[in-house]
Amino acid sequence: MYVTPRPDVRDDPLYAVRLAATGMLAYAAIPLLSPALPAIVAALPVGLIAAQRKVFKPQTAIAGPITMIVLVYAMAWFVEQLRPMPLVYVGAMWLTYFAGFNMILRSGAQAGMLIVIVATLMSVMGMHGTAITETMRDGFVQAALVALVLGPLVYALFPPHTSEAHVAAPEPGTGNVVLGAAIRATVLLGLSFWLYSVMQPSDMTMAIIAVMVLVFPTRRAVYFEARQRVRATFYGGAVALAILALYTLSSHLPILLGLIFLGGLWLGSRMLSGRHPSMVYQYAFSVALALIAGALSTQDAAYATFTRIVLTVTGAFTAAFAVALLDEITAWRDKEEGADMGGDSAASRGGSGARDKQLTKNSGQRPTGVPAFYRHPNNVKVAPHPYCKATPQP
Repeated sequence: MYVTPRPDVRDDPLYAVRLAATGMLAYAAIPLLSPALPAIVAALPVGLIAAQRKVFKPQTAIAGPITMIVLVYAMAWFVEQLRPMPLVYVGAMWLTYFAGFNMILRSGAQAGMLIVIVATLMSVMGMHGTAITETMRDGFVQAALVALVLGPLVYALFPPHTSEAHVAAPEPGTGNVVLGAAIRATVLLGLSFWLYSVMQPSDMTMAIIAVMVLVFPTRRAVYFEARQRVRATFYGGAVALAILALYTLSSHLPILLGLIFLGGLWLGSRMLSGRHPSMVYQYAFSVALALIAGALSTQDAAYATFTRIVLTVTGAFTAAFAVALLDEITAWRDKEEGADMGGDSAASRGGSGARDKQLTKNSGQRPTGVPAFYRHPNNVKVAPHPYCKATPQP
């Protein structure tokens, strides 16, 4: 799947400020809208807006929220129609998961990920009843509308310093992607029943944690993503608990918004130059916003953080292990793709010399001497995502 690259401080020095302002303004919308699921309204706009790179593209800022609204309405109607027929309902959900994963593995497009996430959340909520399904639908629509308003606003206030547009370049997968998509759809179907049995409807945004690790095509990438989700959950939980602890000293909304802005500013700066992949810090900010919104509405902060971490570890790693095991048994990927992605290649097992040769083969340039890391344009050594074909610099 296509992974959004790290933002470049030379192109967008105000990126961290824009990210912090997005989170602060999204949370400020909660008292105005009084949503039934405040965690979604607080966290979703950050995910939709922070994924953009370089110059502001109105078509992207509009298409994301509109697509989200259309998908949630379609899935809500779909779930309500099929829920009285359990076997048909389960089969239709499997086909929906399969269609999303097939799109991801075949083309690398992120639209498939959106289909999988919305289908998972709405199908699990549909098992609780029509009223809860409609509540989830309305929460997603409110969050998408907030993102639709905030996107142009924060870019107007904190514009990037480049006129170059970011062009996504997803790479199509190879091998028997139909079998790979079927494996992931089957694992996600089992995961959906587990989520239904152990999670409260108000905590359903946590399901995204386990779903996200399944969208990557190789065993190494799946395990890597699971580790990063756990790390992001710890970071977000720590930031949320720190903000809530300081908020208790002066319980006023402007104070809370200021603390959220500072937390987002720190995480945004780590996205530009942090040791871990940028998506770790972006997701950590979404985790922090969801926990803060939940803790100040119906949840206990410590319990919500603990639950999120437990669900991340158990759900994400169990799903990752099941997918990796079935991928290994079926061997549906092409050997060349496995070598490129680092999943089972000799370069991933044979020490630095083998990795140097693999890097030279993939990039056409000589290795840096530190094969496990790449030189970032901000002059920071960062670990690459297994699915990103980063280019090492001499």
